[in-house]
Amino acid sequence: MDLVIVLLLTVAVIYALSTEKLAVDLAAIFVAIVLIVTRILTPEQGLSGLGHPATVTVAAMFVLSAGLSKTGALNSATRSLSQLGRRQPWLATLLLMVLAGAASAFVNNTAVVAIFLPIVLEVGRAAKLSPSRLLMPLSFASMFGGVCTLVGTSTNILVSSIAERSGLRPFGMFEFSEFGLLMAAAGMIYMFAIGIRLIPERRPDADLTESFGIADYLTDVVLLPGAKSIGSLASASALVVELDTEILMIFRDGQPIPAPASEIVLQAKDVLRLRCDLTQIEKLKDRFGVSLVSNLGWQDHDLAAPDIELVEAVVSSNSPLAGQTIKASHFKETFSAKVLAIRHHGRLEQTKLDDSPLHPGDALLIAVPREQLADLARNPAFVLITPTAMPVFRKSKILPALLILVGVIAASAFGVVPIVVSALAGCALMVLTGCLRPTEVYPAVDWKVILMLGGLLPLGFALESTGAAKLLSDAIVVVFGPFGPWVLLSALYFVTSVLTEIMSNAATAVLLTPIAITAAAAMDVDARPFLIAVTFAASSSFMTPVGYQTNTLIYGPGAYRFADFLRVGTPLNILFWILCTALIPIYWPFHP
Repeated sequence: MDLVIVLLLTVAVIYALSTEKLAVDLAAIFVAIVLIVTRILTPEQGLSGLGHPATVTVAAMFVLSAGLSKTGALNSATRSLSQLGRRQPWLATLLLMVLAGAASAFVNNTAVVAIFLPIVLEVGRAAKLSPSRLLMPLSFASMFGGVCTLVGTSTNILVSSIAERSGLRPFGMFEFSEFGLLMAAAGMIYMFAIGIRLIPERRPDADLTESFGIADYLTDVVLLPGAKSIGSLASASALVVELDTEILMIFRDGQPIPAPASEIVLQAKDVLRLRCDLTQIEKLKDRFGVSLVSNLGWQDHDLAAPDIELVEAVVSSNSPLAGQTIKASHFKETFSAKVLAIRHHGRLEQTKLDDSPLHPGDALLIAVPREQLADLARNPAFVLITPTAMPVFRKSKILPALLILVGVIAASAFGVVPIVVSALAGCALMVLTGCLRPTEVYPAVDWKVILMLGGLLPLGFALESTGAAKLLSDAIVVVFGPFGPWVLLSALYFVTSVLTEIMSNAATAVLLTPIAITAAAAMDVDARPFLIAVTFAASSSFMTPVGYQTNTLIYGPGAYRFADFLRVGTPLNILFWILCTALIPIYWPFHP
């Protein structure tokens, strides 16, 4: 019965994560609870995932990445790229991919992409290239770099830790660097020769107002004498209440009124800048006593008052806003800002935004008071990608942050201490040296990932202890074993790659690593090549925007559609599958 329950839980987890029926962290914690309640695992075993070395190491790497990004070290390295983009756009793109890949080998690749996003948009503007042609190469390059070192991505750390728990030798810091660089070179050659040509120009090289298509939903109206709204507060006027419009700015005697709409009493001849359904306003203008002002073309400055900034922000992967509507999240009150438009899954939404649920990767057009801009930029709920919204970096701490990161890597690489110890020590030093403030440590960690690992690692233990991993690996060996370990490795890579595209890469690694180890034992071959196959396949999600966080992050800003990732990523996935099948056994033989 224990084996049946574990298998059913595994199927349920895969279904929940692939269909997004349940948040990944909630699904994982639910699994751990079921394992404890059914007594398949003891409470200590069921909760051990939260204190597992892999979980702690991943959390520590989030903090180290934050410490480096707060100093602006990566931004300083890319300062001249926008200038190069004017003269040599494709050389700038290549350098951007190389820098992103190199940084992702040592820093969390989601953080790298978040830092590079505004830089890519600047390069696109300078070179007059659509950002959609540049953002996908950026995301893919971060994945190329992530598999070059042990700390490049959480998947590497997870597989290594699970292998060590099973009595196998853990991965070395640079064990797969040579092979990873080879794969990265193949990926970049593909992107430049074929991939970039397959990416459509989804997002125009234009200002934010045009990019979000909001011009068709803007109009100025003049309040005529006797209008229903005269004498009422702007936020409670008939135009707002009865027509579902939003007042963006109010002009009196030709000058914008700086006060919020909730404090302004409307007068005759006031000019209101509205976001609304223009056809409805045209039909009902006489009823509400307004006259439309003709506007030939809207630009960003038309929506920016002296104290208002127009910015673009992306909902982050660990944002507390994910799954909530703008109204339910009290967006206006919480952030003192207005959402003017949303780009979700390649679709623009400009009206009825209050009832629109937000998702990771959604791009928001936000009007925010300049005095609130710094707070919005620091909020982990968003990744701001507007250059004017860039935070102030602690540039004097760049050298200490780099030295700490080098020390963490060196201590682990030379076997001085385990990676979990050096990473924790690095976190402490980031705070003690002032690279990171104590209040910035907690927000730096993606707690959804940590809770997911805390819940799913016990499921991996249960797969082993109940014999479920052996049952599944035996089935794989029966089907592919007669063709030899090479075919079995290829099949394992393929299954891992497919699962990674529809659910979390870390979850895929946790579930398939025990099966890979057991399958290798059944074939009487070394488990190393199978573990490498799982590691690379779980870290190479190119076909969907949901399999990997960096793809999710660029989904909205690039105005991509789901099919764009399939078109560009499918050949790349096949290329990596073929190369890994052919080369992994050469670098890590089945019989060392």
